[in-house]
Amino acid sequence: MRRIYLLFLSALVAVSAQASVHNAPNRTPVRHLSHRHTAQHRRHARLRRLRFYGPPVAPELRGSRDSLVKQNSEIDRSGLERIEDDEQLQQLEDSGALVPLAESRSLRINPELEESRRFARPWTVQFVSDLSREYYEKFHQPLQVTSAVRTVEQQRHLMRINGNAAPADGDIASSHLAGTTVDIGKRGLTRKEHKWVADYLARLKEQDVIEPEEERRQACFHIMVSNRYPAPPETPTNAAEVTAAATGIQQ
Repeated sequence: MRRIYLLFLSALVAVSAQASVHNAPNRTPVRHLSHRHTAQHRRHARLRRLRFYGPPVAPELRGSRDSLVKQNSEIDRSGLERIEDDEQLQQLEDSGALVPLAESRSLRINPELEESRRFARPWTVQFVSDLSREYYEKFHQPLQVTSAVRTVEQQRHLMRINGNAAPADGDIASSHLAGTTVDIGKRGLTRKEHKWVADYLARLKEQDVIEPEEERRQACFHIMVSNRYPAPPETPTNAAEVTAAATGIQQ
């Protein structure tokens, strides 16, 4: 009897052990990426960054506090006001102190940009026209304006929702507030197109007629244009004529 009991107990232990093996959780084998797969992963990640932000920022166009200070100094030198609210903005647009940016085959405007924000100073509009025309002649593609004039009221709202937004006052306030500045979108530009625009801006920066910054997080070129910006010889040179030319009004 004792022998039968021991045999029964041994069988029971064997069955329990077998059940434990079958009930053990399946472990996913650890996958070690080969050097080739790691390189491909890094390449794909880099391409994703390029599609979203574009090529790396040109060194001569890197933003800085000094650049922001210079932009504001230029605005002060020109005696321009910062536009406080929509009422003041409307007055400047009605008076012709701010003129509209017009779409053409060489220039597009972000459709999300409000009509009242599609304005800038006459010399800034002239600069955008020159840049987009030359770019179109080279690449047969239009550039896009993504932002232009803003009000202090609008900038304060941007500061609350965008950690990259410049202040609404002080030495490093956004130069958009004076209507001297536009943002040109760079998303979708090829490396060759990006380099052409960066070189164009760097050349005019050396002439001290613009103060550009290449944004990274916003995927655009931020360009403050001085009222010293030279108009081509065949175009009007005084403020009234430049305004008329930019708006298409005949004198």
